[in-house]
Amino acid sequence: MNYQTVLDFWFSAETQPYWFAKSDAFDQQLRNQFLDTLEQARQAELWSWRENAEGRLAEIIVLDQFSRNLYRDRPASFAQDPMALALAQETIQRGLDQNLRPEQRSFLYMPFMHSESKIIHEQALKLFEDLGNPINLDFEKKHKVIIDRFGRYPHRNEILGRESTVEEIEFLTQPNSSF
Repeated sequence: MNYQTVLDFWFSAETQPYWFAKSDAFDQQLRNQFLDTLEQARQAELWSWRENAEGRLAEIIVLDQFSRNLYRDRPASFAQDPMALALAQETIQRGLDQNLRPEQRSFLYMPFMHSESKIIHEQALKLFEDLGNPINLDFEKKHKVIIDRFGRYPHRNEILGRESTVEEIEFLTQPNSSF
């Protein structure tokens, strides 16, 4: 498979409604089409995709987005986050993110939003402010508030086998407390 296949699929009109929705059927479609690609990405075997911004973006989407669908509600759904973040940071450092359309850049920046680091969220806030999409910026602000308060995402605790604090348990009873 080549990186353009990933981009064509992810940015298609048919796929966009599923970007942030839970769907067993969509998860199965991803499994059928991209499970092997995700396994290659997990093993850093897609390094040849990194020659340009689009290839880097495709690898990041596989690691950061597909993993959340393919390993939903399992620790593996977050296991690729550090690699996706490092690839995104390197892409930005090289200025290659500026070669992408704003919609594409929002997914290049998503690993920053998914991070459980306060320092990374400072960077994320600036990236999403500069991107100029108020919806993305609003979501980053909501994510950052949680990280600033707890230093992690409480809704991941059960999946990752982490013990929740009393404050986190109370927080999770609130509407829109998890993403």
